[in-house]
Amino acid sequence: MDNIALIDSFSEFKDFKHIDRVTLMAILEDVFRNALKKRFGSDDNFDIIINPDKGDMEIWRNRIVVADGEVEDENSEISLKEAQKIEPDFEVGEEVSEEVKLFQLGRRAILALRQNLITKIQEHDSTNLYKQFKDMVNEIYAAEVSHVRPKAVILIDENNKEIILPKEKQIPSDYFKKGETVKGIIESVELKGNKPQIIMSRTSELFLEKLFEQEIPEIADGIITIQKVVRIPGEKAKVAVDSYNENIDAVGACVGVKGSRIHGIVRELGNENIDVISYTNNAELYIQRALSPAKINNISINETSKRANVLLDISEVSKAIGKGGQNIKLASLLTGYEIDVIREGTQILEEDDVELREFSDEIDAWVIDEFVKIGLDTAKSVLKHSVSELVRRTDLEEETVEEVLNILNAEFED
Repeated sequence: MDNIALIDSFSEFKDFKHIDRVTLMAILEDVFRNALKKRFGSDDNFDIIINPDKGDMEIWRNRIVVADGEVEDENSEISLKEAQKIEPDFEVGEEVSEEVKLFQLGRRAILALRQNLITKIQEHDSTNLYKQFKDMVNEIYAAEVSHVRPKAVILIDENNKEIILPKEKQIPSDYFKKGETVKGIIESVELKGNKPQIIMSRTSELFLEKLFEQEIPEIADGIITIQKVVRIPGEKAKVAVDSYNENIDAVGACVGVKGSRIHGIVRELGNENIDVISYTNNAELYIQRALSPAKINNISINETSKRANVLLDISEVSKAIGKGGQNIKLASLLTGYEIDVIREGTQILEEDDVELREFSDEIDAWVIDEFVKIGLDTAKSVLKHSVSELVRRTDLEEETVEEVLNILNAEFED
């Protein structure tokens, strides 16, 4: 196999690895220099000439002519007799350049050259892939489903690069089929050995923020800014937006006419319920907006403890708390305040009081609901009333009320 044939055989990796010809030749020279060092001890006196346009290569070994019998380093010196076999006119002290053919390296060395080239190209490919996606962290990316596995979905992009979407990074309602295009945010890129592992996420708050940037031109242009995003993936999210232009309705611009702008985002997130609210530095107003759609009667804030007591009518409590407590949880995360809901006409929970639902193991849920309906949601709030009054105000039998009172009294016995 001559030099050109070897390069041609290596060129298959160029197409397979999407590596340009010039880079391939640079890697090839590096691999050959390593081979020369192993074979001759040094590559300092070798010239490797590569023509990336034609794809040919020559290796020349340069040695100094010394008198016969005085060769001390066969790699850098050549005897006069051997030099004159190459060219009869050579004299002592002159430099001889002689082309090295591949067969002179030996068959084993040639096989090693091929394997080293494969390794170098893989390293180059991995390094470029790592750098490419490292620059794309926190950006939206789309790829096609290749395999659906129990713990992750494996995606392949248009350049045949593999991206992993772990189960915990998927929205609970996500269901993917092979060949389907999936959109998410590049969350991290890590090197596992020499291979980059690219992780995508669809549950990140930043994914929702980037979707807003994609869909809302005013956000992309900086006219509207997103102050904060909180979400329970696939269930509910709250997005606080603001605009420095008083003539711009930030919330209206994000939602669009009849929800036209936000609809695509909601659909992408598996019909996640998204509340868009107007940001403000006024803490009370911000909390009030965050608890929407509940109507608040009064708010008292403790800045030291970062707690807020919110007073509202009984009919508004369920709206403020939301399904499974989602609304109040997200409102707390959005505003940075721990929010306590207080029903109109009740007292703030005393230090040694206990929520009525804490007794769900001993008291049936429907019985607790009867007390909650009339604003009695703690043990002490129930104990403040007589049996007859509780029977009158609820649909409970006297026997049931007495049983409940006995259970609650036992809680506060010394």
